[in-house]
Amino acid sequence: MNPIAIRLLNQQLASPVFSDPADVVSHMGAIQAQEYRLMRWAVAMRTQKPSSQAFTKAYNEGRIIRLHLLRGTWQLVADEDYAWMLQLCAPKSISVIKGWMHSNGIDIPPKEFVTISDILCRTAEENGSVTKEDFVEALSHKGITMDDHRLSYHIRMAELNGLLCSGDLLPTKATYSLASQKVSPHPNTTNEDALLMLTRKYFQSHSPATLKDFAWWSGMNTGDCRKSIEALISNELQSESWQDEKFYVHDSCRTRGFRKGQTLLMPSYDEYLIAYKSRDIVLPAEHSHRAHSNNGIFHPVIAHDGIICGNWKPFGKKLEATTFTPDMQIENMNEAWRRYEQYQST
Repeated sequence: MNPIAIRLLNQQLASPVFSDPADVVSHMGAIQAQEYRLMRWAVAMRTQKPSSQAFTKAYNEGRIIRLHLLRGTWQLVADEDYAWMLQLCAPKSISVIKGWMHSNGIDIPPKEFVTISDILCRTAEENGSVTKEDFVEALSHKGITMDDHRLSYHIRMAELNGLLCSGDLLPTKATYSLASQKVSPHPNTTNEDALLMLTRKYFQSHSPATLKDFAWWSGMNTGDCRKSIEALISNELQSESWQDEKFYVHDSCRTRGFRKGQTLLMPSYDEYLIAYKSRDIVLPAEHSHRAHSNNGIFHPVIAHDGIICGNWKPFGKKLEATTFTPDMQIENMNEAWRRYEQYQST
């Protein structure tokens, strides 16, 4: 088994098969979207012809939705997956966020949640797509002031309660819309079936991966993740041993099509790294601090033949890159930069 090649192929980082950004998001299940500007490149680089306009179109049409979901963090999900993912993941994520609130000394009474969420929803309903500054203004009209941290918790809880989700795409500011106006209605399912669907999506797009990887990515209970994997074993998932570790590979995964010599300019928080509990398959341990900090801050990185080997700056007018060792030469870096430039201009 070549885990690096298989991951590159099925994460659509090598020989991508999709042209529509929304299809990429659906295939991946959920894509980390912490960085508002670079989440677009995280999706676009996984399409056959990366285009910022194509991403914007899918996002504004509501076929791609951004909200706090897995582990209480920002995610992109497809419209058709929004309802069942929210049903499955929201309870655990709400618990996580309440834990963060407690550790930060923030206590929000239930009555305040109801009052503030009503104002937020009315503001979004009246304006269609609003910024956090619009929420602040609407609250001030009601004689309510609060710091940005507290307001952020209110917005997250409104998202996890199915009230708010992403609005239209702006260059640098996140916007919010009423979920009922942005997302198409979809039938409910059981939590057991929802977890099976999440498990299937993860291993279709992230194989090979371990139980620990899936439990980390999903934020779900390890025991529930194990049962869901066991339910798919033999029919859809196969187990493979690699370096004394048990990995799972979905039957639909591509294993052919990888070609050596590819250099990728990856955004911060990319699924290629953040979706796995253990990252040493593609990231040498001695360089891990260059890719992410101990408190969960991920940086833009360069991958060559799937190995993380440098950093780059996404927002300059020319390529600015550094490698992890002075004598390291990365092939095709300028070609990767041209692909990124072309994406920005189309």
